[in-house]
Amino acid sequence: MSLSHFRITRFQFARDRVIGDSQVRADETNVAALELISDTGEVGLGFIQTLFYPLPDQAEIEAVFESEVWPTIKGEKAIGLVHRVNRPRGGNQRAYSLPFHEALQVALWDLVAKQAGMPLHRLLGSRRNRVGAYASGLDFHLSDDAFSALFAHAASVGYTAFKIKVGHPDFARDLRRLELLKKVVPEGSQIMIDPNEAWSSKEALVKLTAIRDAGHNLLWVEDPILRHDFEGLQTLRHAVNWTQINSGEYLDLSGKRILLDHHGTDILNVHGQVTDVMRIGWLAAELGVPVSLGNTFLEIGVHMAVALPEVEWLEYSFQNFDHLVETPIEIRDGFAYAPDRLGHGLVLSEEARREWARPHRLERSKLGPAPKNNRLPLLS
Repeated sequence: MSLSHFRITRFQFARDRVIGDSQVRADETNVAALELISDTGEVGLGFIQTLFYPLPDQAEIEAVFESEVWPTIKGEKAIGLVHRVNRPRGGNQRAYSLPFHEALQVALWDLVAKQAGMPLHRLLGSRRNRVGAYASGLDFHLSDDAFSALFAHAASVGYTAFKIKVGHPDFARDLRRLELLKKVVPEGSQIMIDPNEAWSSKEALVKLTAIRDAGHNLLWVEDPILRHDFEGLQTLRHAVNWTQINSGEYLDLSGKRILLDHHGTDILNVHGQVTDVMRIGWLAAELGVPVSLGNTFLEIGVHMAVALPEVEWLEYSFQNFDHLVETPIEIRDGFAYAPDRLGHGLVLSEEARREWARPHRLERSKLGPAPKNNRLPLLS
C-alpha cells in the first residue's frame, strides 16, 4: 500500500456571490484536486486552493508538486507519513511554492483511513457523528438586501447560530448589519461577529462595548485585532467579560501554540490541516481551551470537529463547491454530520472532472455562469 503515483486536476469557476471581509474580496474559485494513488489502487483526495489569485496552469502545478513534494513521499506508506515530525531548521523551514500543505495532509489521512477500513473521524477517535454548524455569510461585500436574504434562508433551513462580517470604516454600518440580522433570524439565536483584524485593541474594547450597549449579545468576536498581538488579545480577553475571543485562524501551528502560551484566546480557531489540527487540539484540550472549526474546503473539518473534545461549532459558508464531489458532507437542521464512508468520504466527481476542469488559466470574463449551489438556491 505504498504511494505509487499522483494526479492533479485544476478547476476554475465563478462564485455565485462575492465573498470577503473587511480586508479582502473574491468572486472566483481557484482550486485543484490532488489525488494520491497507492500501488493497490486506493485514492486519497485533497484540495489545493488559492483565494485571491488564480493557480498556474495544471502542467505547472504538476511540475512543482513533482519537484518539491513527490520525492519525499513516493514509495512511502501513507500511515508512515501522517505523524512524521520534521525539524524546522534553516532552509527546511519554508512553505511550498504552491499551497500543497493542507491538500497533502487531507489526502494522506484519507488514504490511511481507507487502508484501515474506517471513516476518518473514527480513526481520529470520535465518540459522536455530528457537530453544530453555524451559518457564516462571508457577507461583507453584499448589499443589505442580499445580506438579509442569505441569513433568512439559513434560518429557514434550521440554522440557529450565525456569524457576520464587521469591521467597516463606518461603525454605524456594522451596527445596522446586526440590526438587520436580528430581524431575519429567530429570537435567541447565537450571534458571532468577525472583524478580520480590522480593529486595534482599545478600539475593539470601545466597539464591543457599544455593540453590547446597543442590545446585541454575542457568543464570540473572531480575530478582532492583529494575530500576533498576543498581549493585546490577552488584555482584551480580561477586559471583555460579556463575550468570548475566538482567535488563531491566521496562525500556523507554532503560532497557535504561542497564542495558547499567552492565554490570548477563549476559543482556538483551527482549519483543515488534519495533522496540525489534531496536534494543537490535543494541546488545547490539555489547557481546557475550546476549539472551533473555521471554514474547511468541502467541510472536511467535520472529521476533526467530532474527534476533538469541546468542539461545539463548525463554520459553514454556503460556497458553491458541492458539485466537485459525488456526495457532499450532510448538513441538516443546524448540524454537520461526519460520514460513515471510508476515509473522509469525499470522492472527486467524474462529471466535475469532465465539465469543470480547466487545465489552463482563464481570465475572469471567460469563466461563464457559476455552478449551481443547491444549498443557497436564492443565488443560483
